[in-house]
Amino acid sequence: MQKPSPEAEYAFHDLKPDTLAMAAEVLAGLRSTPKHISPKYFYDAEGSALFEQITDLPEYYLTRTEMALFDAHLPAIAQLLPKQLCVVEYGSGSSLKIRKLLESLTPRAYVPVDISAEHLEHNAKTLHADFPQIAVYPVGADFTQPFELPRAVADLTKLAFFPGSSIGNFDPQDAAAFLRNVRHTIGAEGALLIGVDRKKSVDVLEQAYDDAAGVTARFNLNVLAHFNESLAADFNLAAFEHVARYNKDAGCIQMFLRSGVDQQVTIAGERVTLQANEEVHTENSYKYHPEEFLDLAGGAGFTEVSRWSDARDWFTLYLLN
Repeated sequence: MQKPSPEAEYAFHDLKPDTLAMAAEVLAGLRSTPKHISPKYFYDAEGSALFEQITDLPEYYLTRTEMALFDAHLPAIAQLLPKQLCVVEYGSGSSLKIRKLLESLTPRAYVPVDISAEHLEHNAKTLHADFPQIAVYPVGADFTQPFELPRAVADLTKLAFFPGSSIGNFDPQDAAAFLRNVRHTIGAEGALLIGVDRKKSVDVLEQAYDDAAGVTARFNLNVLAHFNESLAADFNLAAFEHVARYNKDAGCIQMFLRSGVDQQVTIAGERVTLQANEEVHTENSYKYHPEEFLDLAGGAGFTEVSRWSDARDWFTLYLLN
């Protein structure tokens, strides 16, 4: 394997998401009616590992379908993009997708952005070792908020990469705000490659988020373990159960943690009360028909370059600029 060129450096940029801000946000959500937790807190090291397991489950069609679209269409996508490129990945998730992208596009630089610094740095170092010709600049940040890219990539055209239909985790209003932030970060010349899940049979959707092996349930419950470790909380995971159901009016799968008993928990030194059968809303996963998603993206300043869907029209990959 060739040695890195002088330009193909590695540098970690830790913007240090604020733990105090995290505690305030979590407490505010658990004091709201109904209670809620942001899904961005799923992805500590254990949560990220559990999500990797979810992507291999037979019920979880999203990853397989999106990967097949990459296999079929990445050569065409590469022809639509410039060579002097910096790929900015929002969320350091499955390395399989980014590996396919890096192999096809051979960008000058890669900037993965994730709130879970440990998981981020592990993935980034592995990718840099395997792609030594590509400069890698991981950024530890909450990508749901505005952040600055490393100066080293300032002169490169940016391709934002947001696979896995993670855009569905935002409410439509928040999704629009996120897309506006992406537009600002990558600039007027930048592009966005994004995977978006589509509306389909309720049975298919609910099984994808409540698998028979219970991996998604462990993933959902792990957010409480994350708070136990990072916010000195004392959640008893056995006192909660995983719930997933489709909200037809909203057009999204919703996940909850249901309290099995009346209980009080401590978080960052403060107490929160939960009633038996009370549900804490942990995630939305909105599904979009193409016209719905393109209307959302258009409001954030993006226009469609091209799109690719599977034969069942279950999932669509969009290139926007």
